[in-house]
Amino acid sequence: MTELAHAETLPDAAPLDAGSLVWRWFGDNRMYLIGPRPAVLQNMLAELGQGVLDHSVFFADTAERLKRTIGPIFDTVYGSPDDNAGIRVRDFHTAIKGDMPDGSRYHALNPDTYFWAHATFVEGVLYFADTFVHRLSDAEREQIYAESKTWYRRYGVSDRGLPPDYAAFREYWDTMMDTVVVPHKTATYGVGYVTKGFPKPKAISGWAWKIIAPVFNPVAAFLTTGGLPPRARGLLGLPWTDRQERRYQRFAALWRSPAVNRIWDRLPMTVRYNGFARRGYAREAVRP
Repeated sequence: MTELAHAETLPDAAPLDAGSLVWRWFGDNRMYLIGPRPAVLQNMLAELGQGVLDHSVFFADTAERLKRTIGPIFDTVYGSPDDNAGIRVRDFHTAIKGDMPDGSRYHALNPDTYFWAHATFVEGVLYFADTFVHRLSDAEREQIYAESKTWYRRYGVSDRGLPPDYAAFREYWDTMMDTVVVPHKTATYGVGYVTKGFPKPKAISGWAWKIIAPVFNPVAAFLTTGGLPPRARGLLGLPWTDRQERRYQRFAALWRSPAVNRIWDRLPMTVRYNGFARRGYAREAVRP
């Protein structure tokens, strides 16, 4: 609790609460429109991808791995400063360590590795809002990043490499994308359904999946591939044409339109937000 309280008081960050932009958009159900962008990019850091390969049920049951991972992260954002899952998320990763193929060591709590995982979620919020809600102002970008510093510090991990402002975060992100990420096996597996079709979730029967898959797979492929940065697409060998890019941009522009935003903002909270976000807003008696 002391670690979490400290995270809320540092002057270089912004509050992570019901008035924050991270709260407004991280739990928004339209986030599904960016596909698995954060997860894929996370696993393109070699050390992180290796940790998932060695320690996770990702390959055996992808849906279960995502379910088990994403809930505590949402609780870290939407929990109160005195009751959130940040420290528990950190402690889940204590034993995730091992050897890289070149003989070097990795550990999930290495600050550089841990921050990359967090950065993909922060960039995902920025990308989602700018692509599918409205074009973000410089002030909104700065605010989201300042809020994300509070978010990161709730994990109780060293913040020695935390970029001081949005411009530095953008520089960090571009460097990682241009020179560091690789097509790790875990990432290539995660996007394999773009060309091979999505594996049947264990919770869905075979006959039902035969009906759902012909509709679901093309949509999933479109959102997954369109929602990745061009360099990631190239490294992962994902097919994408100029025509598909134009379709994707028209699709995004439709979602950003004032008419669609007005309709969305008037829908029930059960449609607009996932359960983690709804519980947070209900606790604070706020309707965004």
